[in-house]
Amino acid sequence: MRLNLKIWRQAGPNAAGRLVDYVADSVSTDMSFLEMLDVVNEDLTKKGEESIAFDSDCREGICGTCSLVINGIPHGPDRGTTVCQLHMRRFKDGETVTIEPWRARAFPVLKDLIVDRSAFDRIIAAGGYVSVNCGGAQDGNAIPISKDIADAAMDSAQCIGCGACVAACKNASAHLFMSAKISQLALLPQGQVERQRRVLSMIEQADAEGFGSCSNEGECEAVCPKEIPISNIALMTREYVKAVLAAK
Repeated sequence: MRLNLKIWRQAGPNAAGRLVDYVADSVSTDMSFLEMLDVVNEDLTKKGEESIAFDSDCREGICGTCSLVINGIPHGPDRGTTVCQLHMRRFKDGETVTIEPWRARAFPVLKDLIVDRSAFDRIIAAGGYVSVNCGGAQDGNAIPISKDIADAAMDSAQCIGCGACVAACKNASAHLFMSAKISQLALLPQGQVERQRRVLSMIEQADAEGFGSCSNEGECEAVCPKEIPISNIALMTREYVKAVLAAK
């Protein structure tokens, strides 16, 4: 299998970037997308050229670091899939594939396909902690939680913080990411003490980072590798309104 690649190359945060043409030869359909990039980098290294910088870690769809926009779609064409879970059998022999980094002011490009997503870390830090001492696993499980609430909280907790929602949104909004983190703790009894302060602090931090507002078009849900529903955004909005009114 042979692919024509157009890959974004950028030497650093302040350098101008551009799409550069590459050819990927002898690509196995069983390779993951990242394995294909590994092969391309091996060929570049043999030629004495600089390899393409991209992020990866677990390569099991858990960590969320494999942040690539493939043919205009964050994480590529398959729903509920990260780049490391995307296989080359999804593409056709001779196809042209364009690979770019996340595009958002809050996610500046560091080099090539790597962006700085520390803005997400600062939003999480702004959310703070839970002050309920639930002890170990046995003590925590002793707190009665209905199955519906527990399931909803776990669905929100699946968010891996990859940033695909931001990359897909025309406003570069982080609402789906924030709402997943806020909903998870707002639903559970352990998260009640800091409930109002948490939502106010996280939304304030997101605004300071330069993320846009939500226009409720659903692109974020469509590209989320964990298929986090946008119903979380509605819950976050209710939490925010209640916190603002309570603070007056």
